Amino acid sequence: MHSAWPEAPVRALREALVKIPSEQAVAVALSGGTDSVALALVAAEICAQRTQALYFFHIHHGLMPEADAWAEHLTELSRALAVPLLVRHVHVDLGQGLGTEASAREARYQALVSLAAEHQVAAILLAHHQQDQAESVLLRLLRGAGVLGLSAMQEDVERQGLRLLRPWLEIERADLVAIAREFASRTGWQAVEDPSNADPQYKRGAFRTELVPVLEQHWPAWRQTLVRHARQATEVTEILEEVAALDWQTLEPDEVKQSFSLKAWRELSPARQALVLRYWLDQQRVAMPGERRLADLMRQLRQLHALGHDRELLWQHGSHTVRCLRGRVSLSSG
Repeated sequence: MHSAWPEAPVRALREALVKIPSEQAVAVALSGGTDSVALALVAAEICAQRTQALYFFHIHHGLMPEADAWAEHLTELSRALAVPLLVRHVHVDLGQGLGTEASAREARYQALVSLAAEHQVAAILLAHHQQDQAESVLLRLLRGAGVLGLSAMQEDVERQGLRLLRPWLEIERADLVAIAREFASRTGWQAVEDPSNADPQYKRGAFRTELVPVLEQHWPAWRQTLVRHARQATEVTEILEEVAALDWQTLEPDEVKQSFSLKAWRELSPARQALVLRYWLDQQRVAMPGERRLADLMRQLRQLHALGHDRELLWQHGSHTVRCLRGRVSLSSG
């Protein structure tokens, strides 16, 4: 490892990769920004030492005029590190009602799942760091995601059969900047700058340009504090998920967890009704609705039951639809 690289991110990534047998391939989700480039650099060296197959996955959204140039630029990095770069073009559906950021995130995730399956990749490495985690906690809180939302991102999670590893959630971004700058000073290759990160029309851009300076001035330890809250919330979330899973089994679910009995749901307390609905939507990988939206769904389900099981309900949330027909609540997409 390069002596100029900070020890903390290198050690954290090495510990994360120990969880994946060296004969199984891994991939870095590589956007081309400083954070993911730092991850790509460290992963390339560690995987070479472990003789572990490594890929770089780049998702081309086509939302920025620089998108083609970024893909070409990353090809140079791929060649320099002797790691295959796989570029996947995606269409971001802006008609789902989720907003540009959420729609792009969903398209990116589905593309990563597809690439991992095609190339037999056991896990994807993501470069989220301490500030990303702190931002996610605060933004979810402001959006009304509830107690479960405060747990934010997890270090090791499986979705749709794909393992996602975020080894740097407690690493300061300054360490990642140092890694990318050291590489740039040696090679002249610079990470790209995504203008949307500082564009106030996007939520994260507004957060970073308008809120972060105030937080830094008055609450300099805000990142560490929110990350600590995320850890504690994760413990609470695990307990609540156990309760929700037990409640879910009482709802007479179908085999694929897409429908349940309205009558059984009605027998739960209001708090547990909300909890099990969040659990259900999370299991189906549906973007978590805010408190007001969830309350609207619960209100309609309660009214529907009072009116009888033959009246149909349609509740739209992005590209997903919740229906109720003959006493069964179900979820469909598209």
